[in-house]
Formats: sequence, structure tokens, C-alpha cells
Amino acid sequence: MSNKSIIVTAGIIRKNNKILIAQRKKDSWLEPSKWEFPGGKVENSENLEDCLIREIKEELDIDISVSKLFMKHSHVYSKDNKKIPITLMTYIAYWNKGKVKNIDCQSSRWIQYNELLNFDFAEADKKIVKELLENNKQSEFKEGK
Repeated sequence: MSNKSIIVTAGIIRKNNKILIAQRKKDSWLEPSKWEFPGGKVENSENLEDCLIREIKEELDIDISVSKLFMKHSHVYSKDNKKIPITLMTYIAYWNKGKVKNIDCQSSRWIQYNELLNFDFAEADKKIVKELLENNKQSEFKEGK
């Protein structure tokens, strides 16, 4: 695998002051059974917001709207003596419609912000958790949709 960073989107999907998290499948190639903010790899010339909307529909069968970029950060995974650099583009998004189905994940949950530390998140998502908890203290996410 090349050293070029893989662009990945993730959504902090809100519904009634809760956020959606998903658990990777037990047989996932990287960090099986870890929790994450759902999303996925950007395809070819796809824009980031469209990627997130597509991935959420494919993996969880819900419709979302993307609000704004929350944070961008890089992480390097190591697997089988390979380095896998990713750039994670994390967006604030809102649930529009649909019942969550665990199509491409082991489990999913709508949780309160104060529950984030109760879950074992994937390494790349831990930075998002930290930022979310810091921002939530500042009431940035209290507008309640």
C-alpha cells in the first residue's frame, strides 16, 4: 500500500440531542468490534459531503443532511507491517429519516454526549471524542434538532 493518505469521512449524526455511533464488525480488517463515528472512504472524484451521505445510506440505511466540517485530522494505522495513513474529515450531520439498520456494522446506538467515554473507540476516532467532549462543554451542540 502506498504512503498516500486515504481520505475518509465520518459523521457526528445528531437526532434529539443524541449522536449515532456504530460498532465495527467482529471480522473487520482494522480494529474489529471497536466503536466509531460512521462514514467511509471517498471514491474517485466524489465530494466529501456526498461520500458521507452515501456511506451512511449504504451502511445504516438512513438519510442525513450534512451541516458543517467539525474537524480534520490524520492518523496512521499499522497492520501486518504496513502503515496506512488516513485523513479523517469529520462532519456534523443530522438524521432526516429512516430507521437505523446495521447493514455494515455489528451494532449501532444513539447515545448522549456524556456516554462517549463508555465505549471503546477506534484509535482514529478517539481524537473526535476528545474534541466533542470539549466542544459540548461549550454548548456548541445544544441547539437541539
